[in-house]
Amino acid sequence: MSKEQAKPDAAGADSAQIFGEVAERSSRVIGNFLKRQAETQNSVAADEFGIAKAFMDLSALMFAKPQQLAEAQMNMFWDYTRLWQSSWMHMLGQKAEPVAVPRKGDNRFRHEDWENHFLFDYLKQSYLIAARHIHQAVSNVEHLPADARKKVDFFTRQYIDALSPSNFALTNPEVVRETLASGGENLLRGLNNLLADIERGDGQLQISMTDAKAFKMGKNIATTPGKVVYQNELMQLIQYQPSTKKVYKRPLLIIPPWINKYYILDLRASNSFIKWAVDQGHTVFVISWVNPGK
Repeated sequence: MSKEQAKPDAAGADSAQIFGEVAERSSRVIGNFLKRQAETQNSVAADEFGIAKAFMDLSALMFAKPQQLAEAQMNMFWDYTRLWQSSWMHMLGQKAEPVAVPRKGDNRFRHEDWENHFLFDYLKQSYLIAARHIHQAVSNVEHLPADARKKVDFFTRQYIDALSPSNFALTNPEVVRETLASGGENLLRGLNNLLADIERGDGQLQISMTDAKAFKMGKNIATTPGKVVYQNELMQLIQYQPSTKKVYKRPLLIIPPWINKYYILDLRASNSFIKWAVDQGHTVFVISWVNPGK
């Protein structure tokens, strides 16, 4: 056996480790889900925000004018007919004007395959046509109360965006290329991240925006020395001593918004407002709010 053959497969070892984490997380997530379902099986979901009622009102108004609804369906049908013709021309190597194009700044379809590959181009345009007509059909309904219209518009947009082909592995050219290149390891990593987000949210999807393990208090975040001088059930008051010989008589009190952590003003020495203030001779007091409970 050659030395090359005797070397361990690093990629395979990584995949095995990720697979093990996925299996462990999956069992915990499923177990917690079944337990929660058993506890809440007798509960009745309530339409607290009136979303279901808003869509029921929308449906009633739409079906009250079947001619207008049929016209919208026909317009959508003709757009799909034009797309079918242009896609055939594209597949045969002929130039064809697109039936639907993404709006400016839509980064979901920035990869070149969305335009150059006829199949992905067809998926993209098919989605954009459906999105446009669905939103137009909802927006053109008359006599819908303003409050209900806002709810319908917002949740219709969320629904449309969720169905984008860029959100699915088999219809996203970037994901397809990466899957082939990595032998599917990218999908395994993605599944592991998804399960971690569900675990973090205690059964609900809580998407992580940062690496929670990347920051440590006092090392690369909240680096300015300070001490808690007062606290109650709502907050702690942190005091920072000035680093200069001459000190301002009047102290500086910072009250951050409740939604923010106080250390947004004290990330690192290079961009810390608190460090800058104490270096100017200010005695700084900062309120640190407690995390809100239920």
